[in-house]
Amino acid sequence: MISGSMIGTIVIIVIAFILLSVFLTFFPIALWISAIAAGVKISIFTLVGMRLRRVIPSRIVNPLIKAHKAGLNVTINQLESHYLAGGNVDRVVNALIAAHRANIELSFERAAAIDLAGRDVLEAVQMSVNPKVIETPFIAGVAMNGIEVKAKARITVRANIDRLVGGAGEETIVARVGEGIVSTIGSSVSHERVLENPDLISQTVLSKGLDSGTAFEILSIDIADVDVGKNIGAELQTEQAEADKKIAQAKAEERRAMAVASEQEMKAKVVEMRSKVVEAEAEVPRAMAEALREGNMGVMDYMNYNNIKADTGMRDSISKVGNDKPSTDELKD
Repeated sequence: MISGSMIGTIVIIVIAFILLSVFLTFFPIALWISAIAAGVKISIFTLVGMRLRRVIPSRIVNPLIKAHKAGLNVTINQLESHYLAGGNVDRVVNALIAAHRANIELSFERAAAIDLAGRDVLEAVQMSVNPKVIETPFIAGVAMNGIEVKAKARITVRANIDRLVGGAGEETIVARVGEGIVSTIGSSVSHERVLENPDLISQTVLSKGLDSGTAFEILSIDIADVDVGKNIGAELQTEQAEADKKIAQAKAEERRAMAVASEQEMKAKVVEMRSKVVEAEAEVPRAMAEALREGNMGVMDYMNYNNIKADTGMRDSISKVGNDKPSTDELKD
């Protein structure tokens, strides 16, 4: 059996362990001792204040020790304020150390601003020391003789720390270089000139100052590959000729349709005139009957009219018979 004294001892040990854990949570003794051993003067109450401000002390003290060992003049208030602003304290300190070793002028305020802007300040410092090569895809341009030329470039850039905040990124550099390649190829008299002197592209592009307003400084532009593409000029001429042919065919069809419509209109007018003549001829007997009734026309006049009509019909019959008579060649056959 467990005696009452043993139970009391266990309870005291558990309570003491809990109190010690709470004490070490608010009073990071080990971290404070590490800072003192590294030569960083910091009060234990400062660490307790960080806990109350919901700041993890190790996120501040460890970078502070690293900066102190590197000989940087960085205060704990600067690190804590950057942490509370949502920045990465450890990355900023590493960037400051790298810049200090490379003799690059970089203040804590500038590094913190770059970090809060969303850029990797440590990568920017490393790129300032070791330039980066950006390779563009094949960019096509058309020379004056209509031949397409495709070029691929390698752009060597170095980070410009002073323009990292608010400066354009790699996409802008690639777009501007591509624009320069297209304009250079387009201003060439022939594609052969571009193939003979590919460095003409890089010289022209570099002279335009394409890195202005960006976070980088262009060191060099090298043409990695040049290929000949399609004969764009010939294709455009072929397409233009085909389009002109279709336009001419459409206009001819329009003229034919207008001619057919005009012919139909003339036929309609002839039919209309014939119908009017028939109507007029139908009115002749009625008019003659009316003239006989009113005495405007005599019987002899009527008889003369019939004789003239019969004579006209006889002449028409004779002329038709003459036209139907076979020719001499037909009789021989």
